[in-house]
Amino acid sequence: MRQSSSSTAPAAATAGYAERLGLPWWAWPAGLALAGLLAAELWMGASGVRAWLPFVLLLPAAAATLWWLGRIRVSVQGGELRVDDARLPVRFVADAVPLDAAGRREVLGVGSDPLAFVVQRPWVGGAVQVVLDDPADPTPFWVVSTRHPVELATALLAARDAG
Repeated sequence: MRQSSSSTAPAAATAGYAERLGLPWWAWPAGLALAGLLAAELWMGASGVRAWLPFVLLLPAAAATLWWLGRIRVSVQGGELRVDDARLPVRFVADAVPLDAAGRREVLGVGSDPLAFVVQRPWVGGAVQVVLDDPADPTPFWVVSTRHPVELATALLAARDAG
């Protein structure tokens, strides 16, 4: 879900961005089928509690795990970049670089900085590298997965310039 600016207010003041990094649709049936298969293997024709307990425990556990994997929210609002529960005031943003899958691999590859803050989801192709300008923080940059890297980078820079 992306928010856009209204025509009556200045664009920089109301520009925002919001996205949920949910799982692709096919991960839900695949994950639940895998949990059902595991429960059936544990059941294997047993009677009593062993007949129903694997299904009662594993299917909700699989659903909860799938929900948990797709819970991350990325937003730019209130002068902050919010990624899950991490917050970065936009005044510390020096630059925001949109990355495609190859660029993300390069930034997070062998030569990556171990002090970087990374929120990466493998099922999301794009990302944004947020270069920081905060002498008190040893973190050189953030790398945040997003399905719309250009829009997130634009929203970040607009929020920084508005502040």
